[in-house]
Amino acid sequence: MKIILLGPPGAGKGTQAKSISIRKNISENTPLGIEAKKYIDNGQLVPDQVTIDMVKDRLQHDDCENGYLLDGFPRTVSQAEALQEFLQKRKESLDTALCIEVPRDFILERMTGRRVCPSCGASYHIKFNPPIEGKCELCGSDVVQRKDDTEETVKERLDVYERQTQPLIDFYKERELLSTVDGTKAINEVFESICTILGEPV
Repeated sequence: MKIILLGPPGAGKGTQAKSISIRKNISENTPLGIEAKKYIDNGQLVPDQVTIDMVKDRLQHDDCENGYLLDGFPRTVSQAEALQEFLQKRKESLDTALCIEVPRDFILERMTGRRVCPSCGASYHIKFNPPIEGKCELCGSDVVQRKDDTEETVKERLDVYERQTQPLIDFYKERELLSTVDGTKAINEVFESICTILGEPV
């Protein structure tokens, strides 16, 4: 299946997305990935053309031939139109655009409370899974707040999402491709809802 995963930052898209992610470019320090990271670290969206080029390149790999899950792309209507044009040229089409819906206040609490261990990568939350005395329970290192999890950066990301990405919901709704899921539920419940929409066994 060819699926797009939509929703605001912190909605849990990354948790649900298992097939592919354009973040691969960033982790591998490709030229496009390095350029994209500059914008992400400042809470800004990566420019359309940089993002489109990364996705087009990735979708032409052999492991995407039978299907893929796009997490975080498209973010704007212009990106969606570029993707649609790209797929039409390849005589392909999307199966669904799945939107994980989460209220703004819920996201602020979830993201600004996250803490990570810079040594082993373990993650915590100051309310839901607090580290003891600010230390990682696995390796003893001091846990930290990521740059993109500060309140200022999270609010900026949400503002940008609401301004630029929200129209995508209408874009895919008009094309009868939109499905929605309540992202405030437990991870396994969200996953079960997604499986139901996709017609897959849980």
